[in-house]
Amino acid sequence: MPAAEYSKLFVVVFGIGVVFFGLICIIVLTSIMGKIMVALTKNQPAPAAAPAASAAPAAAPAPVGIAPEVIAAITAALSEEPGISSHGINITSIKKV
Repeated sequence: MPAAEYSKLFVVVFGIGVVFFGLICIIVLTSIMGKIMVALTKNQPAPAAAPAASAAPAAAPAPVGIAPEVIAAITAALSEEPGISSHGINITSIKKV
């Protein structure tokens, strides 16, 4: 092989090696950070339990239909693609598919 071919091959192998070395460094760093975070959460004291209420009020019934936050998210997603204002969209019904 001519010297130019070795040079091209070296660049390719060196580039791939750098990428894999970088990926291995990222894996090692994230696993170390994970172990540090687990150790920090184990050292924290458990939160104090709330005293039990003798006469707890009845839970409010679950709202029928879709939550307003979900409707707002759907409206934002629908208005983002064509680039129009969300005020220009009139959603008449939402059905789960």
